[in-house]
Amino acid sequence: MKLERFEGCWTAMITPFNRKGEVDFEGLEKNVQFLVENGSNLVPTGTTGESPTLDWREHDRVITKTVKLGKGKVFVVAGTGSNSTNEAMRGSKHAVEVGAQGVLLVDCYYNGPSSLELRTQYYEIIAKAFRKAFVVPYVIPGRTGTKLEVEDLAILHRKYRNVRSVKEATGDLERMAKTRTLCGENFDILSGDDDKTFEMMTRNNIRASGVVSVISNIVPGPIGEMVKAIQNGNMERANRLKDILDPLFKVVTVNTIESYEGFDVPCKFRNPLAIKNVMKGLGLPSGPNRPPLGKMTPKGVEVVRNALKEVYGKDKEVFRPLEKFYKINVEERLSNDRYWK
Repeated sequence: MKLERFEGCWTAMITPFNRKGEVDFEGLEKNVQFLVENGSNLVPTGTTGESPTLDWREHDRVITKTVKLGKGKVFVVAGTGSNSTNEAMRGSKHAVEVGAQGVLLVDCYYNGPSSLELRTQYYEIIAKAFRKAFVVPYVIPGRTGTKLEVEDLAILHRKYRNVRSVKEATGDLERMAKTRTLCGENFDILSGDDDKTFEMMTRNNIRASGVVSVISNIVPGPIGEMVKAIQNGNMERANRLKDILDPLFKVVTVNTIESYEGFDVPCKFRNPLAIKNVMKGLGLPSGPNRPPLGKMTPKGVEVVRNALKEVYGKDKEVFRPLEKFYKINVEERLSNDRYWK
């Protein structure tokens, strides 16, 4: 197998933890096997995998196990980004040595380098050091407080053959259209937001080729099928799948108003809280989040549970692979309150 284009469904994998807060490697193996069986490429140790709270030993072990299980079946691009270039180099070196086809590098969060510094002091250094592996910039200013500008992305692509894609999570469709113009046709744009994938792929001035998906942790097959249907021009099937899955796409992040201590406070429960609650409620390996991420409130849990119910009501067949592999009954899980406490 050789990775030539970034297309299709790539799962931004969660990292399951046990009750002690340790990485649940047995659960990780089971989740990877499910994703591989359903044809999804793999992205371990990204934001969804709670990478900022993994130490490097855990980080390495998660990548090693994922690469081993996916070898010869699917592609693996490992999250190795950091706000330290030295740390990103260290993580990327390990990922490439154990066989990952590429590395996903998030823009340097908190210390907030300029776009020029991101390119010259971060992306170029890693792209130059690992020319045989793909380097995928991950632009998500809502989390990082900075962003690689399209012009610098185009320069990277021009200078380094191994920079031929971007994970776009800016929500800025005009920026994406500019990326297509400046980077050309020999460049792949991947959606970094489940709810933007359909539009990014169908807009003629963007023409995204796939998605790094959170929701594909539970429905990799249907999401992969939706992406393929768009690519093949089967818009009737693509629209049908989008309509079925849309409630889940909308709950990657959950917003509520919570009342406590005499105040009404807006709460934004960010990824991966929602997907891990979904997986836990359905009986999949997930476990808790690591602090400072905590637990969703009952209001938040009800939002994700209702989204699952809506999808199940539209087409229960999308959950059949989940039921078969994990030996669960989705209808029973959705109807029983004890799973959602």
